[in-house]
Amino acid sequence: MTADRTGAGDPARTLALLWRDPDAVPRRGPRRSLDLDDVVAAATALADEHGLAALSMRRVAERLGVGAMSLYTYVADRAELLDLLVDAALAAAPREDTTGRPWRERVAALAEDERRLFDAHPWLAEVSTLRPPLGPGQTAAYEHQLAAFDGTGLDDVTVDACLTHLLVVVRACARDAAAARAAVRDDGTDEQWWERAGPLLARVLDPERYPRAVRVGAAAGAAHGSAHDPGHAHRFGVERVLDGVAALVQRAQLARHR
Repeated sequence: MTADRTGAGDPARTLALLWRDPDAVPRRGPRRSLDLDDVVAAATALADEHGLAALSMRRVAERLGVGAMSLYTYVADRAELLDLLVDAALAAAPREDTTGRPWRERVAALAEDERRLFDAHPWLAEVSTLRPPLGPGQTAAYEHQLAAFDGTGLDDVTVDACLTHLLVVVRACARDAAAARAAVRDDGTDEQWWERAGPLLARVLDPERYPRAVRVGAAAGAAHGSAHDPGHAHRFGVERVLDGVAALVQRAQLARHR
């Protein structure tokens, strides 16, 4: 199960901070030398460099050159801080303007936007957002994402389901891409790994007993240079999502003309 998730803090206080409600800022206590955006920026840089496992109030405070206890005058805990990080990442993400283009191109561009977002912040793909942060960044991102489906004729619930399905595919491939980069960093390239594993596998893998596994695995490995290529999986998955949406759009059009 995913250890990190948004919506794990006090919802009323977190929402107030996300929308920068002045009443959410304590008026009593020590004088502040920073603002909330400084804290979020430092925490984001820490997560970008070292992953979510490194994200703690103490390490963020060290990065800012302040005492750990002083951070609690900005955010109540790590859960609250994580919501702020996710929303800030979504707010800052560049998004392609696809106004006037066909819906399929708009949705494809949306998937590419999300891929770039996860490339910039690999930790983001590890955070469960089943309870979304609902700040200005997330809300603006959702508005932009939904606009990609304008003109499809799909009802609102179906549009939301299509968007969710697309984002699930992109997120899964982003996690695999991050894992692949980590594997190369820690253990060398896939080619180097197969040089070590291949001879052993050839001795134990019987093509008569496992004909499909041998044939298909060899074909895919030759095509992608690896047992699994996250980039190909992303492109293939997005195209299949688009094909599925196209079928729904066609069905909706037929229903309207009956």
